[in-house]
Amino acid sequence: MRGVAVMGILLLNIVSFALPRYAYVDPTFYGGATGANWWAWAATFVIADGKMRGLFTMLFGASTVMIAERTLARRRSPVQRHYARMISLFAIGMVHAYLIWSGDILVLYALCGSIVFVAWRWDTSRLLAIAALLMAWQLANGALDFAAARYFQERAAASDAPASVRAEWAKYRSGLDQLRADRSAELQAFRGGWGDVLPMRIAMTAEAQRTALPRTMPETIAFMLLGMVLFRSGFFSGLWASAAYRSVLLFGYGICLPLYLPLIQWIDGTAFDPITLLLSEPLHLVLLRPGVTLAHAALIIHFAQLKSGRRIVAALVAVGRTAFSNYLGSSLIGTFLFCGYGLGWFGELDRWQLYPVVLGIWVLMLLWSPWWLRRFSFGPFEWLWRSMSEARWQANRN
Repeated sequence: MRGVAVMGILLLNIVSFALPRYAYVDPTFYGGATGANWWAWAATFVIADGKMRGLFTMLFGASTVMIAERTLARRRSPVQRHYARMISLFAIGMVHAYLIWSGDILVLYALCGSIVFVAWRWDTSRLLAIAALLMAWQLANGALDFAAARYFQERAAASDAPASVRAEWAKYRSGLDQLRADRSAELQAFRGGWGDVLPMRIAMTAEAQRTALPRTMPETIAFMLLGMVLFRSGFFSGLWASAAYRSVLLFGYGICLPLYLPLIQWIDGTAFDPITLLLSEPLHLVLLRPGVTLAHAALIIHFAQLKSGRRIVAALVAVGRTAFSNYLGSSLIGTFLFCGYGLGWFGELDRWQLYPVVLGIWVLMLLWSPWWLRRFSFGPFEWLWRSMSEARWQANRN
């Protein structure tokens, strides 16, 4: 499952590697939004956007419990080991974010992982209740932002609106429109050399950590808590009854997935209006994404239990065991392909043309991961993380 997640998350990350950042949420901004480009956006939005990160996040919560239990069984301190891992992960994430790619999630996971650890022994009902409250808070926050923006818009459009209100609305709207307008600076910077890319990357990372990171923490914590519950229940181990897994598939693919159709029509019908996105984002992340994510997980579990396809399963297991290295490695490959200090493809490809590149990186992951694990116990960055956490170099060669 971790192998599928790290491969699937590249479907979204490739857009941030290759195009100006606002193209991630608005295909009309850059990269094309008609024909094959529109279908590329719609397909990844429905199938992968948030879902692969959701798988990753649930598995992070599951591994938090698993590692704590194993550490305790060895009569070591789970607290000491966990926070050593989180501090090391934070350090690696900061280097990744500021020097390699500003879309890093490792810092987010290190911060949220430090918080959720206090709950690793809590009963499942409490974990589920807190996860549900966090998700409800995010949905309510998005709905209030959307309602406030629409109310502001209506007040400014009224015939008797004071000049001060209209001026404030014009200023607010100008700020939203600026998200779409400013692309030349990114194109110039990322098509340049290292000295041009680095200041832009530092500025983008600092802004993301100041604004986007706090907004994504509640949902990330919620999914980590959900992962703890699912791990304890045996979901990830295939221990649920077959009927239960079928119910998860029916709910995710039969109910949640079709509901993306009216959501896409609404977003597309408003030409990806930033005010619409204030509500559409939490609607899909809170109400639809969990069901589809769990359905993806149930499908992977079913596939892993089949007698056919063992070779594919073994390759995906290897990709999952080296997921940390594959995640960071895809950042290194992606930035080399698209930045000016590499091949310089930034802004040169249409959206649909990014996915043959993704396919090539997937093939590389599936080939190198088993090859590496035949020779070493851990992936190169897994070994680095473990060595930093243990404060001594770890043996790695098989």
